[in-house]
Amino acid sequence: MSNLAFALVDSTFEPFCAGELVVKPASENWEKQAYFALRRAVFSDEQQLLAQDKDSHDFQAIAIVALAGNCGMADQVVGAVRIYQPEPGLWFGGRLCVAQAYRRHSMIGKALVNEAVSRAKELGCEIFRATVQAQNERYFHGLRWQTLEHLELVGRPHCLMQAQLSSYPLMQRQVSLRALKAARHD
Repeated sequence: MSNLAFALVDSTFEPFCAGELVVKPASENWEKQAYFALRRAVFSDEQQLLAQDKDSHDFQAIAIVALAGNCGMADQVVGAVRIYQPEPGLWFGGRLCVAQAYRRHSMIGKALVNEAVSRAKELGCEIFRATVQAQNERYFHGLRWQTLEHLELVGRPHCLMQAQLSSYPLMQRQVSLRALKAARHD
């Protein structure tokens, strides 16, 4: 009989990712806290883009979250975006981010953008814009956005982009990852 020794190393296993996703405005206190924690983790800690992630727009913004869960219970914020209206008819989206373990599901970002634009349309949006990091410009082109201007913000290249509103019909709010994957293959 041989002595086989082995160790289970954390890097051996993929992180667990929930199969259910709900995208909606943050309403519970824990959702709002997790929303800001995810933004801070991505924009301040990971990307070191912003020393302080919160700004004056957060006072009027609608925080939208992607909640992951199982068996009908959402228990984790895995994506975030905000929308706000600086003037009547004009809406901006911003601070779009997805938790690292969920980025391989590129459809989470799309679900967040769809919810953001559709929700703004419900609230009277006539123009929807966002300032996007330049490396994400192509991704937004695929979501039917156009580049209006290239600019530099916080020392990095960005693009001012605008959504093609006719491509964003009012939509059903609850989405499963399985449904998003199926839609991607159609």
